[in-house]
Amino acid sequence: MGKFQETFRNIFKIPELRQRILYTLALLVIVRIGAHITLPGIDSYLLSEAMKNRTSDNLLGMYDMFVGGAFKNAAIFALGIMPYISASIIIQLGGAVIPYFQKLQKEGEEGRKKITQLTRYGTVLISMFQAIGVVMGVILNTNFNGVSVVPQEIRGIGFIVSSVIFLVAGTIFMMWIGEQITDKGIGNGISLIIFIGIINRLPFAMLDEYRLVSSGSQNIVIEIAILIFMAFIIAGIVYVTEGTRRIPVQYAKRVVGRKVYGGVTQYIPLKVNTAGVMPIIFAQAIMFLPSTLFSFFPNNEFIQTLAGYFSYTSFTYSFIYFFMIVFFTYFYTAIAFNPQEVAENMKKQGGFVPGIRPGKPTSEFIDNILTKITLPGSIFLGIVAILPAFVSRMGVSPSFASFFGGTSLLILVGVALDTLQQIESHLLMRHYDGFMKSGKLKGRR
Repeated sequence: MGKFQETFRNIFKIPELRQRILYTLALLVIVRIGAHITLPGIDSYLLSEAMKNRTSDNLLGMYDMFVGGAFKNAAIFALGIMPYISASIIIQLGGAVIPYFQKLQKEGEEGRKKITQLTRYGTVLISMFQAIGVVMGVILNTNFNGVSVVPQEIRGIGFIVSSVIFLVAGTIFMMWIGEQITDKGIGNGISLIIFIGIINRLPFAMLDEYRLVSSGSQNIVIEIAILIFMAFIIAGIVYVTEGTRRIPVQYAKRVVGRKVYGGVTQYIPLKVNTAGVMPIIFAQAIMFLPSTLFSFFPNNEFIQTLAGYFSYTSFTYSFIYFFMIVFFTYFYTAIAFNPQEVAENMKKQGGFVPGIRPGKPTSEFIDNILTKITLPGSIFLGIVAILPAFVSRMGVSPSFASFFGGTSLLILVGVALDTLQQIESHLLMRHYDGFMKSGKLKGRR
């Protein structure tokens, strides 16, 4: 523990790093405060009582976990950052099939600014659509013992419009906070907002499971077995998010005929999962859209039957969710890593993979290896993400299963490692030992 304590002291010795961390923490505190400010006109006591069961065992509960309880509180941050993520997905998918977006991606910094602006416009439209669904499909239809959480005298177009404005403004403000954290703080702002929301649900998840054990509804032996199993899952997550396959590259100092003299061998590290946790976040954001659409028709029997197939405990939901994660893993990997560009850079610098001709053959070789190592990584991500649906069928409380298995655990581990890696970079730049060298995380290097 001595080296870890020294590392923490070193963090606050660097003014820039200290300022970035404190700035990030301050903005995350604002996010948590906003998650407890209830929309005007709603009876907070009736709401808390009514939402206890409504968000316990369905997709609303999963959404509430991502926004750190803000949805359950009908807070101004109830939509969370998911509309921004959905807009980002649409824009990135457009970059693969729409020439206009492809042109913007090739325009460098100006194109990036234009894409960012379009993403913001898309966030406003999606958040407006979701806000209307939440207000009309959830809040106005929520009651406790027959008493609506919204007083009868204010139920009307005025309440709907004002609530939608507050929810949309809350999402835009959170989007701005995420961008500020990324630019001026430490870590990825959007990921950290989701991270802090999930962490906030930990005490409640533990409390729910403790109540089940105390009442005799759950066996303590099963609990211990689940926790041990989750420990292995965490180890697998670290491997999938940080495991690499190294490709040797020979850089020649002097070549005579076919002989290489004074060559230097370096390695290209290819991650088992180059996409990190983004496929999980992307897939989850997409899966929230059907529930929003179904909320517009609370009294339609056919729509509500269809909505049952998209409950996160259903096999249909798990099946679609699994294959969406596999798809987004390959999709995001293709965006984050370009084999052709890597091969061209190697050729310009006089490098080559032993036994492989430079240029297109090298690009195909790298792409082939990346495809092979991404497949098991994507399948593992998909299995772990749908795990809570099956664990909850064993009697485990939905909140505990969602927290310790699947999506939330993947995001927690991935975001924590990425943030530590950024802190590590700041420390090493100033010749300090970081977490990776001084602790047990050094194997990640």
